[in-house]
Formats: sequence, structure tokens, C-alpha cells
Amino acid sequence: MSDENRRPRLAITLGDPNGIGPEVTLKCLRDPSLRAQVQPIVMGSAHVLQQHARALGYGGLTLHAVTPGEPLPENGLAMLDVLPDETPPVDFGRVTADGGRLAMRAVEAATDACIDGWADAMVTAPLSKDAIARAGARFPGHTEYIAERTGAASHAMMMVAGTLRVGLVTAHIPIAEVPSQVTKSAIVEKLGVIHASMQRDFGIAEPTIAVLGLNPHAGDGGVIGREEEQVIAPAMEAARSDGMRVVGPLPADGFFATGLDSGYDAVLAMYHDQGLAPFKALAFDRGVNFTAGLPIVRTSPDHGTAYNIAGQGGANEGSMRSAIELAVEIAARRAVETMKR
Repeated sequence: MSDENRRPRLAITLGDPNGIGPEVTLKCLRDPSLRAQVQPIVMGSAHVLQQHARALGYGGLTLHAVTPGEPLPENGLAMLDVLPDETPPVDFGRVTADGGRLAMRAVEAATDACIDGWADAMVTAPLSKDAIARAGARFPGHTEYIAERTGAASHAMMMVAGTLRVGLVTAHIPIAEVPSQVTKSAIVEKLGVIHASMQRDFGIAEPTIAVLGLNPHAGDGGVIGREEEQVIAPAMEAARSDGMRVVGPLPADGFFATGLDSGYDAVLAMYHDQGLAPFKALAFDRGVNFTAGLPIVRTSPDHGTAYNIAGQGGANEGSMRSAIELAVEIAARRAVETMKR
């Protein structure tokens, strides 16, 4: 974004063709007020997008085929078709290997567009971990794939809705594996990533991070588990010695009811559902999945493929819109910092 007056270019992937990703993307990009903020580059299959537009009753969808690096059209919708010579099937509500393969092709193209500087940020519509596994992917999802492709040494999955920002120590692993993965080094690493992201991406010079316990009632003084005393507290001391402001370990059950008004800039949860279940209860239609620590900007809506309502026109695009807006905000903040250096 060398021209500060230019609208940021966002690479937007369509996600799984059989889910609601194309639908929420279309609904967002038909809004003139949102289009005024961005230059979108839709990445996926033009055929799939047209099929979803037809299901929604949208007429006159004008797509302009583009290739990486070229200027974007002023009117219509720029489309990088990752399967230009094919007409992939759209089978609403079904998990298919073809759907997973197409979704990952779009993620690959969007990631490369950001690495090459053609796009300023990427927004990923939902894909299915089952579908991409059937397609042969060796990654459990977007986050891990993008982190490896960009060479990110450390990263953290964060959910964002305004001032509510929840990061995770462990993400997409079986619950049985969580205790062994909640280590001092893992906690210190995630705290460092989140602290740096609060400064770089959210403009908070001295962030305060609330750290949740692993066990019920944060172990209750060791009665319900000793990870808080033996692992989490020492990790927090190490983080403090590195200049971070951290508070805890705090009981997770009461935190989201009583702790959100305590001035914390971010929260670190120990595992996926500990952080995401309350987050989605509080902010499902506006929450954003943001990957902190990447050299590129990547956001996503906080929901999945919603196969059960795909093709019916009833998907709420609020979270996708929030993902687009947050990508714009963070990309702009990073661009300003780059120009200052």
C-alpha cells in the first residue's frame, strides 16, 4: 500500500464450494459502502461463484478475469480463477474431496498474492477440515498451512470482536492431547506473539493480557490440578521478565462473565473450546478469526461452512464483513508503520 490514497487490495477466497463461503462473500461485495473501502480480488472458481449467485437470485454478476500482478478493473468484480478451464461441481451441503481441493487452491493463490505484494491482505471464507483431508492436505486448516507457506516462526490463532481479543495456546488438536501441549515454552511463545500483535496490529503500546487457567477454578490452589502452579505461573513470570504485562492464571468459567470490563487488551486461553465457546456466544455474528504473528495479514469469519444451510440464501454475512473490515484496518496500520521506518 505505497499509495496511501489507494483502497487496499484484499485477496478473498471462496472457501468450500458446497458451503456458505461464496454466499457470504457475494452478500458482502454487493454492498457499495464496503466496496468503497476495498479492492477485492475473489479467488476460487468463477463457475462456483456464478452458481451461488444464481441460487441467491442475483442477476448481472460481472466478473473480470485477472492474473497475479496485473492492475485491477475499476468496475465489476476481479476474479482470479484457480481452475479456469474447469467447471467444478457445486453440491450444496456435501463434504467432497473436490471441494476441499478447490478451497486449498484458492488459499494457496491468496497467500502467494500477499507474499508477492499484489494483495495487501487476505480474507478466507470457511473451508472444511474433513474435505481438505479427503483431498490429501497434510494441514488441519488454514492457519497451519499459511504459517508454513509464509515461513512464520511463531503464530497464534486469535478471535477478535472489537476490544474482545482471545488467543489460544493450543488450537486444532484432540482434547486428550491438550494437557501435554500446554507447556511453559508454548505459553511464553503465544504470549510473545499476542503482545507483539497488540502493538503492531492494534496500536496498543503497552497491552495487558489476561491468562486463563487450564483446570476448573484455575486449579483451586492445586486441589483440581497443579498445571496453574507448575506450568502457567512460571510461564507468566518468564513473560513478565521479557517486559510483558500479564495477569492470572484466572478461572476460565467466571472470566467471560466478570472479567471483560477489567481493562484487559487480550485474553490467552489454554485450548480451543475454552476460548472459542464463550467468544462465539458473545460475538458470533461479528467475530473474526485473525492469525497473529504472520508476515502477511489474514482474517476469516468465525464460523464454519454451515453445510446445513448452504444454497438456501439465509447465511448471515456479518462475520465475513467484520473479517474484511478488520483486514483493512490491520493492513492500513502496518502500511503506516512501514512508511515510518
